[in-house]
Amino acid sequence: MRIRQMRRMHDLTQAQIAKYLNMNQNSYSHYETGENRVPVDVLIKLADLYGTSVDYLLERTDETKPYSQRKPEQEENKILKMLLAE
Repeated sequence: MRIRQMRRMHDLTQAQIAKYLNMNQNSYSHYETGENRVPVDVLIKLADLYGTSVDYLLERTDETKPYSQRKPEQEENKILKMLLAE
């Protein structure tokens, strides 16, 4: 799974992502280490945040572009900037 890789590529902490997902950092950490399975709704939020597809996060494809853009790219950039500002 590529969720750790994507988080690091965007210079975000586990705490920032956990806050975005409305969970504690320890729970999110278990997703990155593979101790817990990532629920589908969380995968969708992460794919939207990073502007990619769930299949990319799950390493089912190497294509980083999502199949269709559900949110405007500007909205994703706002969320990333907000997380980095914390």
